[in-house]
Amino acid sequence: MSDSEAPFTGPPVEEADARVVLHVDMDCFYASCERRRHPDLAGEPVVVGMGFEPGESHGAVATASYEARAFGVDSAQPISQALGALPRVEEGGEGHYLPVDLEYYREVADEVKGVLHDCADVVREVSIDEAYLDVTERTSWARVDDTGDGETDRTLAEGYARYVKQRIDREVGVPASVGVAPNMSTAKVASDHDKPDGLVAVPPERVTAFLAPLPVEEIHGVGPVTARELREIGVETAGGLGEADPTVLRERFGERGVTLHRRARGDDDRAVEPTGRPKSLSRESAFTEATDDPERVREKVRALAGDVATRATDRGATYRTIGVKVVRPPFDVNTRERSLSGPVDDPDLVERVALDLLGEFAGEQVRKVGVRVSNLTFGAGEQVRLDGYEADAESEGDGEPRDESSRRRPRAGQVSLTEFDADEGG
Repeated sequence: MSDSEAPFTGPPVEEADARVVLHVDMDCFYASCERRRHPDLAGEPVVVGMGFEPGESHGAVATASYEARAFGVDSAQPISQALGALPRVEEGGEGHYLPVDLEYYREVADEVKGVLHDCADVVREVSIDEAYLDVTERTSWARVDDTGDGETDRTLAEGYARYVKQRIDREVGVPASVGVAPNMSTAKVASDHDKPDGLVAVPPERVTAFLAPLPVEEIHGVGPVTARELREIGVETAGGLGEADPTVLRERFGERGVTLHRRARGDDDRAVEPTGRPKSLSRESAFTEATDDPERVREKVRALAGDVATRATDRGATYRTIGVKVVRPPFDVNTRERSLSGPVDDPDLVERVALDLLGEFAGEQVRKVGVRVSNLTFGAGEQVRLDGYEADAESEGDGEPRDESSRRRPRAGQVSLTEFDADEGG
C-alpha cells in the first residue's frame, strides 16, 4: 500500500440507508431431512450416500452430519472410505448410512422456500438448500433495547433474521444458519461463521471489524487454489486482501481479483435478483395440549385456511391442490391432499376442502394441524368455478375426488405459531 493510499476502512455506509440482506443456508440439509422423519437420529452420526444402497459399500457421500464429520467423513468421499473411518451401526459402529431420497428433500426444500418467500419480498434461490433474501423493506439496522437494561445492543435486522430462522425450525423442522449484513457477500460469510444452526448479524458499521481478521479463504469466492496464490503474495487475511493493490490483483487474477478485493472490504453493491417462486404456501399451528374436540380443531383449520388463501391472493397465485396436515400424539404426521381440475383462487373452497379432508380424523387426538395449497400458478389464468370443481372432481376415474396421502415423522418438540395459539389455554 502506498503512503498516499487510505488505510483499509471499508466502504462508507449510511447506516439508516443500508440494505438488509439475509443469507440462509440449511445445515447438512440431506442429513437434517432424514432426522426430520427419523427423530431418533438426532445427535447421531448420519451419512447420506449417493449411488448407495443399505448394506453396500459403493457410492459416494452426499452429506455428512457434523457428528459424522468428527470421524473424518466428508462430502464426495467414497462410501468405502467413509466406512473405514465410521463403521455402520449394523456392524458394531456408530454410523447411520442412508441412501439419497431427492424427492423427499425437494419436498422439504419447498416448505423452506415457502417460509422464505413469505418473509421477504425478494428471494434469490441459489440451490436446494441456500438462498438470499432482501428484507430492507421489512426491517432496518435501527438498534433496540431488548433486555430492558437501557443498552441498545441489538438491531431490528438481527431480530428479523432470528424470526426467519425460528419459523423455518418450527414450521419445517430443519435447522438453518443465517447471516444478516448490508450486502450479499458479507451475509454469506456471516452465515458460514457460526455453523451449525447459527445466527450472525453484521451491522454496517461493523463490516470492516468483522471481515478484517478472517482467513482469506473465508471470503466468498476465494477457493483453496486462490487462497494459496494469495498467500504466495503475502495476503493471509481479508484485511490484507482489502489493503492489497488492486492493480496487482488484477494482473494476477484478472477482474475476479478486483471483485475479491472489494468483497474483502465489504463493498458489494449487487442487487438480490429474484429467482424462483414457492411451489406451495402453508401454515401450521399446534395446540398447547392434544385435543379430540372436533369443533376446536375445525376452528383452527378455518383460521389457517383463511390465512393461506389470503397469502395466495396477495401474491397473485392460484392453486390446483389443497391439503391438510394432522399430527397425532406423539409425532404421527399425516397429510391428505385433494387435486382440483384446474387452478383456483377461492378462499371458501380452501376452507371447505380442508375441513372435508379433516373429517377423516374426527374424534382422534390431534396435536397440530396445517393447511397447504400447492401446484401454484402465478399471474392471470382461467380459474375453475366452485360448482365446476365439484362436478369435475367427482367425475374423475372411479367417481371420487383424487386424494393423495402420505405419512411423515418430523422432529420432536415442534413449537406452535404464536399468531394462532394465543387463544389456546390448554
